[in-house]
Amino acid sequence: MLSVAVRTLRARWAAFVGSFVALTLGVGLVTVMGQALAASRDAPVRTPERFAAAPVVVRGHDTLRVATPTGVRTAQLAVPRAVPAATVAALRALGTVVQDRSFPVRADGGPATLVGHPWSTAQFAPYDLTTGRAPRTADEVVTTGHWASVGDRLETGDGPVRVVGTVRARGGTVRARGGTGHARGGTGHARGGTGHADEVVVRARGGTEQSARSDAGTRPRDIENAVFYTDVRAARLEPRSAQLVVTADAAAVRAAVGDSARVLTGDDRRFADADPYRDAESLTALNALFGTAGGVTAFVSVFVVASTFAFAVDRRRRQFGLLRTAGATPGQIRRSVLAEALLVGTLASATGCVLGAYGAPWLAALVVDGGLAPAWYTIGGHGWPYHLAFWTGLSVSVCGALTASLRAGRIAPAQALREVSVDGRPLTGGRRWFGAALLLTACATLSYALLTDPGDLLHRKTYISRPLLVTTAVALLSPALVRPLVPRLPGVIGLLVRENAVAGVRRTAAVAAPVLVTVALAGSLLGATATLTEARAAEVRQRTMADFVVTPGSGTALPTDAVARLRRVPGALVSATAATAVYTLEDGVALVKSEARAVDPGPLGTTVRLPVAAGRLADLDDGSIVVTEEWARHRVGQRVRVWLGDGTSRSLRIAAVLATGTGESGVWLSTHNAGGAPVDRVDVRARAGADPETVAAKLRAVDGVRVLSRAQWVASAYPGTNRTTRLGVLLVLGVALVYTGIALVNTLVMAAAERRRERAVLRLAGVTGGQILRLTVAEALTVVGVGAVLGLLVTLVNLAGMWGALRLVSAPATLVVPWPALGAVTAACAVLAVGSAVVPVAVSAARRTLSGG
Repeated sequence: MLSVAVRTLRARWAAFVGSFVALTLGVGLVTVMGQALAASRDAPVRTPERFAAAPVVVRGHDTLRVATPTGVRTAQLAVPRAVPAATVAALRALGTVVQDRSFPVRADGGPATLVGHPWSTAQFAPYDLTTGRAPRTADEVVTTGHWASVGDRLETGDGPVRVVGTVRARGGTVRARGGTGHARGGTGHARGGTGHADEVVVRARGGTEQSARSDAGTRPRDIENAVFYTDVRAARLEPRSAQLVVTADAAAVRAAVGDSARVLTGDDRRFADADPYRDAESLTALNALFGTAGGVTAFVSVFVVASTFAFAVDRRRRQFGLLRTAGATPGQIRRSVLAEALLVGTLASATGCVLGAYGAPWLAALVVDGGLAPAWYTIGGHGWPYHLAFWTGLSVSVCGALTASLRAGRIAPAQALREVSVDGRPLTGGRRWFGAALLLTACATLSYALLTDPGDLLHRKTYISRPLLVTTAVALLSPALVRPLVPRLPGVIGLLVRENAVAGVRRTAAVAAPVLVTVALAGSLLGATATLTEARAAEVRQRTMADFVVTPGSGTALPTDAVARLRRVPGALVSATAATAVYTLEDGVALVKSEARAVDPGPLGTTVRLPVAAGRLADLDDGSIVVTEEWARHRVGQRVRVWLGDGTSRSLRIAAVLATGTGESGVWLSTHNAGGAPVDRVDVRARAGADPETVAAKLRAVDGVRVLSRAQWVASAYPGTNRTTRLGVLLVLGVALVYTGIALVNTLVMAAAERRRERAVLRLAGVTGGQILRLTVAEALTVVGVGAVLGLLVTLVNLAGMWGALRLVSAPATLVVPWPALGAVTAACAVLAVGSAVVPVAVSAARRTLSGG
């Protein structure tokens, strides 16, 4: 059989080109995604950056540790504790103490990532002046890099400043020796679970911790874009200081500090840098991104490759009928087809692995340039993705040919010859039952999710993976849907289009399958993100009742004196709030972090409209809390044990319960339970009889604040799609569009080659070349239309599930269908289909003309 398969491939190589190309590309994509996933598992250890020259760094405790029956759970505190005053006094007796502060800076024409610091900390990087001098007054600054020069005047959120000096940008390094960090990524809320002893779950935007280590080499990077102020000005812009540098003996510092704070020396000084876990966090996000994209890529590859192989084998029924007439047994036919698939699969899988090796660095450059990965991120050096991709491709090729070969081996010779032009049953028994089972499974799982945990349908992994099940089910059942979907077009050409499509339902379904996959994925993914974004935006609009929202001009907090001046503005009803977090232990084992806002309970109901499901906001006080329905304990009057943003343990009574919504409701506390978090936002309403414009003018007269109208605040707070989510969706759609486009071309070229005899018969019947071209174009557009309608059907089913989930969690539900994207994808498929169908016909006609036929 192997020798027969080799001769068949040599003689009929054109029939196998489409299968070879589809499988090669699929294996290449799986290889690239596997390499990317392998490279995103570990992060290297960083060396100290801002404090590389600091002798000893003392940092307030920033980790919450909670003992559970299954081990100790840890979480990064939202508000790191300050070093106690008594400890600071003891350290001053040992040597020089310099307090560190960090805060964002907005400057016209400056980088978007500007960070402010007191000038006294520049010596610990160390930063050396390249031009100018150190800042001496409140309106003087020193900048890093080359984006500003001495003498420049910069407009910042806290007023104008003048650049009096510049320092050369410094680079940090990552290195590959031992040590671990912790990655804190996002997996949505969770209830229960065991996990590892140091696991923490973050509700709505949080995630689980995991160890991160790498064997990557050492690579440089810029530390930051910094702006250095005088120490006094920096203290005003950022009142909190969670760490300091001590110029003294480390042993003496440890003795003076005791258990009141952390003492960092050597490589541990990296934990005093801004976001020391950022590389591990980036890789955790990349791991989720490539895991999802890899799953979708594998699905699209397997789907298209299996469909292409099955179509290629199914189109050879005439050959199989002749072999059966010549005496070949069903077993011999099956073995011959499987041997052919094995040869093509082996060659294509090996070629795909080579293609993937060249494509992996390109993907690494793409995610680094897009800001999704650190600059040191590289792909390559792992062996298991090649094994996975090779054997997956080989298995898919054999399995894709197996079903068709079994069917071809079962039919009698006379039946094979009689069925060569017209397909018999549109669906085989296995395809019908498997498709129906998948469709029922999709409906059952969707119903179960809506009844038990509708919020799970709003998570990225769910709304990216769920469409695959429905898409597969509809694709399997598509041959039975061709007849009702093919339109009755006018004229002879319209009649031929319909009859050809209905007579060859398997061919029509095979060509429509890539269009179905592309349209379904584009509509489901883009529609899901747009629907969720619109729901969140509607929540922002509904919940904002303030006439004005005041935020810091620079830094992360409003100065205390500024808040006091805002409260004294005549005619203004002021509600000051602070961003913080609370931690709860659910089911005794899962440490859950929930984002929270601390507020003065009195004016809360006048500036914010919250979706209260039970209880009253007026009952919020220093001994109570407002939670959401997703909490394990959410009955009004119940007491819950929580840890505040600074780790303080409290037992609070539930005063009110909010509807879950899109997960942005959060928790509300009194300012007494803010955990030391500073005020970062003030909502203001003009009192009855007060002139809003006058109130706004007096608010803007307060130094160091930024005043936004309600409309401006809603626009600025409009929840856009997360960058990782957006790029991840585009990555998935890009893979699907490119791959299914090539599959569409392959399938149409194979179908066109098969129908040469049919076109010759039409020419003998008097049909002109132009009419054949028009017929070919009409058939291609009809098949694309069938695939687009089926893809739209899948899109509507998936979006209807998300719409139902939003309604059940009491969120604004507006179903958003991405019509422009669907139109663009369908148009692209139509162009590919028409070109792939017309070119072979035109080439065939040109050859006949040249030969005089």
